[in-house]
Amino acid sequence: MSEQEFLAERFESHRAHLRAVAYRMLGSLSEADEAIQEAWLRVSRAGSDGVENVGGWLTTVVARIALDMLRARKARREDSLEVHLPEPIVSRAEGVDPEHQLLLANSVGLALLVVLETLAPAERLAFVLHDMFAMPFDEIAPIVGATPTAARQLASRARRRVQGSPTVPDADLSRQREVVQAFLSASREGNFDALLAVLDPDVVLRADLGPRTGGSKEVRGARNVAGQALTFARLGLSARPALVNGAAGTVSSRDGQIFSVMGFTIVNDRIAQIHVLADPERLRHVTWSEEVTR
Repeated sequence: MSEQEFLAERFESHRAHLRAVAYRMLGSLSEADEAIQEAWLRVSRAGSDGVENVGGWLTTVVARIALDMLRARKARREDSLEVHLPEPIVSRAEGVDPEHQLLLANSVGLALLVVLETLAPAERLAFVLHDMFAMPFDEIAPIVGATPTAARQLASRARRRVQGSPTVPDADLSRQREVVQAFLSASREGNFDALLAVLDPDVVLRADLGPRTGGSKEVRGARNVAGQALTFARLGLSARPALVNGAAGTVSSRDGQIFSVMGFTIVNDRIAQIHVLADPERLRHVTWSEEVTR
């Protein structure tokens, strides 16, 4: 076996892990795959001579690329007030697809990814690599160009932000589905009071409709979100249950075409967050299960 063949074999054996790292860093499977492709181009040119820990080396390469992508993204959006939603991972309602298991480990729900979007790129990298993948700070430090102590502080700031937000849904998936079904039923029936009963008073709805159909929006408060739900229900969409990043959600369609993906964060039996992706361009990059789209 040539060195290039050996390196390709090792890269493939680590691909699932590297994709999981990149998805947590970028909140986008399409961008994660771009990072993985760029990582392979770099390591194939560099070779692995003198590398003792191939897995750690590959993780570092992917992390550096993802960090550069995050910084470029932040520079593009620094003057924009629009809400950026991560790309959801959609699986059948019956259970998470095997190919998604590693991607969704450690409760990587949409709510967590939205919080990660608010972090500075270096904070996000330090938190993801240390808290989610147990990488020591002395290995994280060179990636962000800081000392291990500074890298620890970056992760600590990120951790406080994450812990201060409702990012982990109730564990009972069947109860999650009941709450979502109650929300959908109340929306279809135009029952405003029933909607208020399933919404947390401080619920937040974030929606990405696409630049051609209204851009993005953020709506706060149960009464405001209930009003948006009633408006959305008038579109007459067909909603099917699905798992969105491992939690109860829906895939809505109109005339046989996917119209939106809705993810819910249920906390204490009430809906604390709703994330709606309805941008046709971004929906093309969402990973769908065949059963979901039939």
